Amino acid sequence: MSVSKAPPPHSHFPPNNPSSHLPLPPPTSSSPSLSTPPSAAGPPSPAVPPPPSPVKISMQEHFAINVCPGPILPIPQISDFFPRFHDFPITPLPPREKQVLKDKDKDGDGDVEKDCRREREQEENGEFADSDDDDTYLGTLEFNLLFDQENNCLHCTIHKAKGLKAMDSNGLADPYVKLHLLPGASKANKLRTKTLKNTLNPVWNETLVYHGITAADMTTKTLRLCVCDMDRLGRNEFIGEVRVALKKLKEGENKRYNMGLERIAQTREGNSQAVDSGAVVAEEERGRILVSLMYVTEKSSLVVGIIRCAHLAAMDSNGYSDPFVKIVLQPDMGKKSKYKTTVKKKTLNPEFNEEFSYEVPHDQLAKKTLEISVWDYDLGMSNDFIGGVELGINAKGERLKHWFECLKYKGKKVEYWHTLTQQGAPSSD
Repeated sequence: MSVSKAPPPHSHFPPNNPSSHLPLPPPTSSSPSLSTPPSAAGPPSPAVPPPPSPVKISMQEHFAINVCPGPILPIPQISDFFPRFHDFPITPLPPREKQVLKDKDKDGDGDVEKDCRREREQEENGEFADSDDDDTYLGTLEFNLLFDQENNCLHCTIHKAKGLKAMDSNGLADPYVKLHLLPGASKANKLRTKTLKNTLNPVWNETLVYHGITAADMTTKTLRLCVCDMDRLGRNEFIGEVRVALKKLKEGENKRYNMGLERIAQTREGNSQAVDSGAVVAEEERGRILVSLMYVTEKSSLVVGIIRCAHLAAMDSNGYSDPFVKIVLQPDMGKKSKYKTTVKKKTLNPEFNEEFSYEVPHDQLAKKTLEISVWDYDLGMSNDFIGGVELGINAKGERLKHWFECLKYKGKKVEYWHTLTQQGAPSSD
């Protein structure tokens, strides 16, 4: 449909020919109709008006004549070329079965039943479900725990993990396992496995040992196992964790666990450490030391062995210490009564395995007191006192028992773990 309008007064078109759009060229002399004489053509025809003179119009006016816009066509969308993309909402998929299982697990099902259900789901689907958010499946961790009360050790054997959440852009992860004993100083109680590259089903088969763990610790401590992804260019990422109350573990029992990883609020650790459990916890945070005593009758000497320390308090700004041990046999016997171990750099669980000998008659040993102190070495500054313990006739509890057994059983090495305290700290090292 076109709409015609009368030309405006200032139009260049002549009024007698409103339908013409462009001027016609003037007739040429070669045209046969004009070159025929009037006598041959018949009766005379009326006079033909002269052709209009050519009119020049602008290009804008030319394109504006009888122009009617057509239908507006839609702009091509990307969905026209890629049909899998839709600009309308898709019907959401039905909830996965694992989500229902997770809700059932919250009703009090045991860890064993939970693991069986998840393994059954994996076998049916052929693979682990993806984990796009915090509520999805994070994987499982398989490990063993063994408490050796005779040596005061907790053995943690990390076997493997299955179906971990992908953390890297390649759809894999670089996982490792980090262990903490709660409550307690985090770095002093931290152990970790090696890092395995590009896998969601890592196999470590690595045993980590906590030294200085007593039966009393087993009733109050909780073991936290965190699976993390190592990132060299950024911060290591947290995947999931499990927690085991050590009071459920019997002495000498090598118990196997296969638990699903969970996301637990990080404030739980801080809340656990903030629980006020008396002065005993405050003493334990200073650390513990394993000492061996043996009186050699043939040489009339007391052999003191500094084996290791565990869970020492951090004295440096990096969260660690540079510990060494100093021992003094009182009353002071001069230079022969003072010894120092080597310095172990940047650790809270140093292992020394050093022995020192004091030549003293057995009958005088009952009057002596052995002072053991642990220090943090600082270059160019005064060393920091971490904690100490005294063994002798004036001691109490395990310290007195250790001293009496050394005097009673000659030639036998007696080892005891002792808690370091700040009481009786020397004024200088």
